[in-house]
Amino acid sequence: MKPRLAGQVAVITGASSGIGRLTAQLFAARGAQVVLAGRGGPALQTAAEEVAAAGGTALVVPTDVADATAVQALADTAVERFGRIDTGVNNASVTSYGTVADTPVADIARVIAVNLLGQVHGIKAALPVMRAQRSGTIVAVSSGLGVRSVPLQVPDCAAKRAVVGLMEGARMEERRAGSGVQLTTILPSSINTPLFDHAPSFMGRRPAPIPPVYEPAAVAQAILFAAMHRRRDIYVGAAARQLDLLERLSPALADRLLGLGGQAFRRQQRDEADAGQNNLYEPSDTTGSVRGRFGRFAFRRGAYTRTFGCHPVLGRIAGGTLAVMASRRLLRVGSGKQVPTALFRARRGVKGP
Repeated sequence: MKPRLAGQVAVITGASSGIGRLTAQLFAARGAQVVLAGRGGPALQTAAEEVAAAGGTALVVPTDVADATAVQALADTAVERFGRIDTGVNNASVTSYGTVADTPVADIARVIAVNLLGQVHGIKAALPVMRAQRSGTIVAVSSGLGVRSVPLQVPDCAAKRAVVGLMEGARMEERRAGSGVQLTTILPSSINTPLFDHAPSFMGRRPAPIPPVYEPAAVAQAILFAAMHRRRDIYVGAAARQLDLLERLSPALADRLLGLGGQAFRRQQRDEADAGQNNLYEPSDTTGSVRGRFGRFAFRRGAYTRTFGCHPVLGRIAGGTLAVMASRRLLRVGSGKQVPTALFRARRGVKGP
């Protein structure tokens, strides 16, 4: 029997803004009890008010996911209040922009502590509860960059790739144990969240997402789907799936494709001086938001995710088709012909999947 969202207890990290904030609202609107975790500040409180406006009740637990003790306290608080945890969404994430040579070691370590160890802490805190229940779903929000790295976000890419491996291994362990716990990895394409305004930049320019860009709703809906259906991985947006296929087909040719004309470098920089924002160590002092500044270029819905990403059989069929398309593009690139791809479409006037 498929679990319903109504009556579920959902614990969501990174709930102050972006994907986590919208996911909390959608869970609440469907009748779930929501536990909001973030580092605190006005954004987390505003997020709780939005959950109330959506018809739900939010329990706010200030939490830095890099702190294992704090994450354990988060799980303990949720169980003390509601008696169980049905869905744990490990979503908290930070990033920095710049080459490895230019990024301080402390900042690299912080990104890995939040984006990777935060996921480890979330799994470790939720598993004993879910094993005792004989049910539950752990959702890890990774990234398309978890299957194929790009320059200028190397710490985040490294952490997100490790999250994919973490979930693969933990999923096999829970299946072997017969615990009844499902582990699902979400792999989004670029998403229009405030992350790009909060990330420190060592490029001298403000960061930007690699197009195509999707709205946070596409990821939030995938998370809700994972809370009701047993799925291994869900790609959000065809671009994330294409990255995976390019890497599988030929990493060397993928390097060349991503590097055409410096695309992977240019697309991640706005023609604006860096504003000096940095939320690596402290939460933002703003009230936060769900969406970022790239709504003009963002696709509101992920047709690939709705049609293929959430359905394994259709996903395999689509994967084969995308593999053929990616192969043809790589062959044309290898012959010296530059071709537009879903990764690097023009930001205006071009629609994608």
